[in-house]
Amino acid sequence: MPNLNDIMEMMDALETKAIITIPTFCVAVRNRHSSCRKCADVCLADAFTIEKNELNIDAGACVACGACVAVCPTSALVPMDPMPDDLAGAVAETTNAADGLTVIACARKAARNVGDPDKYAVVPCLARMEEELLVELVARGVPEICLVDGDCRTCKYRGAVAAIDDTVESTRALIEAMGSDAQITRTSEFPASVQVEDMRKAVGAARREFFTSSGHYAKDVAKSAAEKVVNEKLAQLHLQKQEQTLREKLGVKNGAGKMPTIEAERNIAILDAMSRIGDPDEPAVDEMFTRIFGDIAIDAEKCSGCGMCVMFCPTDALRKAVDRHPDEGKAYLEFQVSDCVQCNLCADACLKKCIEIVPVVSMEELFDFEPRLVEISAAKKGNKLFNRNK
Repeated sequence: MPNLNDIMEMMDALETKAIITIPTFCVAVRNRHSSCRKCADVCLADAFTIEKNELNIDAGACVACGACVAVCPTSALVPMDPMPDDLAGAVAETTNAADGLTVIACARKAARNVGDPDKYAVVPCLARMEEELLVELVARGVPEICLVDGDCRTCKYRGAVAAIDDTVESTRALIEAMGSDAQITRTSEFPASVQVEDMRKAVGAARREFFTSSGHYAKDVAKSAAEKVVNEKLAQLHLQKQEQTLREKLGVKNGAGKMPTIEAERNIAILDAMSRIGDPDEPAVDEMFTRIFGDIAIDAEKCSGCGMCVMFCPTDALRKAVDRHPDEGKAYLEFQVSDCVQCNLCADACLKKCIEIVPVVSMEELFDFEPRLVEISAAKKGNKLFNRNK
């Protein structure tokens, strides 16, 4: 059980940080050779420091746009304003009030008090939006999702425009692949049906929100379904008080050095939503360009069979195969497209640099629960990396 000091530290972290980290999920923490810097590349404020197996965010520099959350392949970054469950709840409530139309506005646009506050949800910046929520809305029958922002040219978040567009295009690719004609649009004006009729209502709602947000926030933290995130953070605080090696922090327990794997929860959620949008057996396209799922290509002639790719794959998308290759000089790996998050760690860890991550996936393979066999060179005698399952 966490003690009082732990709880106080946790509350302080939640109240002062827009984004909290789960370092053990970050591939750059798991392996210093990781090339992944997606969060740092999209950050408007250069708030990220990633070096020597550590991931840190300068809370003072962070502008809370949320763009880093959308691009992190392993969900190592968790937004606190709003929390995922809180945002989903707000979107559900306002969509019902708007007769099935989903409208999500940036805080700057909301502050102009021209929209009915009962009919749209608010985020600090539209860069906070993720494919998981948008695809789920389409799966639930929402025919149109309208993302409303102000004049980005003069906004402190203006550097996030490209990130917003990337998320919109990525979501469109996912739903269109399943044959959906749902519309996802960006606009600078609220739809006519969401515009406020009585200005006093919008202004009054804004004032109430200003005076009560801090109290509601504390209550939401206590009640939030993000219990797993809280527990992770408490665990981190506890670990910081102890002298631990990197292996101990990452949970490496066996002799081969294989770290605990991360379940690709976002991929699973998106795949489930896609299967409810259209028939997985009859998608609208044969293959899809995506930043969510990934495919892999291995040059078997260059491969030495060392097994480093399997050891460091964070989601177990790539693993040792049970099947034996008929050629003694060759071997198989198993690869699951739906579990690949395009973190590129397998390629970064590869000693022979013979692995390439491909952002185009087969729809048939994406919805296939059976992994694909990938041919590699057989490991030399004495190689213990592939003995981790014994």
